[in-house]
Amino acid sequence: MANPVQLMNRLFLLACAPFLGGLLWLFTMQTNVAVPQLHSSLAGGGNAAGTGIGGISAKLEQAQDAAGQTKSVIEKFYQMYEQSSVVTAELLKTAALQAARPAAVYDMRVTAKLGTPIKQASSGNIELKLFNLDGDRYNGYALKVNLKTDKAMKMVLGKDKLGSSETTLDAARRYGAVAGVNAGGFADDNTGRYPLNTTVLAGKYLTGFFPSRNDETFIGISTSRKLIGGKFSKQEDLDKLSPAFGSTFVPVLLKGGVKQPIPAQWQTSPARAARTVVGNYKHDQLLFIVTDGYDESGNSGATLAELQDKMVSLGIKDAYNLDGGGSSTLVWEGQVINRPSDGKLRPLATHYLFFR
Repeated sequence: MANPVQLMNRLFLLACAPFLGGLLWLFTMQTNVAVPQLHSSLAGGGNAAGTGIGGISAKLEQAQDAAGQTKSVIEKFYQMYEQSSVVTAELLKTAALQAARPAAVYDMRVTAKLGTPIKQASSGNIELKLFNLDGDRYNGYALKVNLKTDKAMKMVLGKDKLGSSETTLDAARRYGAVAGVNAGGFADDNTGRYPLNTTVLAGKYLTGFFPSRNDETFIGISTSRKLIGGKFSKQEDLDKLSPAFGSTFVPVLLKGGVKQPIPAQWQTSPARAARTVVGNYKHDQLLFIVTDGYDESGNSGATLAELQDKMVSLGIKDAYNLDGGGSSTLVWEGQVINRPSDGKLRPLATHYLFFR
């Protein structure tokens, strides 16, 4: 079966055939326009002059007829060209719709697995759909995100200052974002709250590159609006993925739809918790999952293994764990959707925001 590109090429050649045929005929047709030669003869007398004038008139009429025929050919040529252009445009439009159809069908299938959206927003920049997500032992939410332009999503610092922090709700309200999710981990010292290790903001390394250690994982979005992530020992390896922004946490959950080993510490400390994870589908749309946890004791919420299973069942390709526990936050239209396990929102160093 021909792929969409081959189909479009064939349709284009079919539509252009009349135009090409007309062009070939125009170049090969023989249209001779004779230029009359004028002869004057003083000795020929009036009859000779009359005969010469009559011959010239006949030649001019022939030239006019030939010019008229050439004009007619050119007009017909352009009519064919305009008709072919209209047909070609319609065929290319149809081919583009057919080429986009498999992606639309796939999107309908993955959305159907999530159920009916409880909230949604759409614009030229972004399409957002929010779903309830209930497991056997946890409750949560799924935010499906289609990034249409570079303006759809960004990562911001707490109060836009390194070392500062604020809640995801405050950051979303300050920026006028339609939705927001907590981002990477952080480390505190006596001067403030700082993003954990490798952090990219607006395409630049905020505090330098830090080789991955202890299962640390960089999670971000590339300049082509694709989810990127993993462990990196050298900056040039991460640079090849063209990160636009991103943060660091632990661990990698899925690669190519295959569950990755969960570090022992993250299987038990805590076993259950409020979680925030992010994954992507094969058509590069994103899925953020945020689960509730009622406290920090480890007895409520979801395990990472449960979320791996859930994402595999939803058709997720790659997935990563973001900061969880009291940091897990999902904001929609200026309201907190999930139930923070601290009992209140935690001020954070980094946030992912989404814009109409």
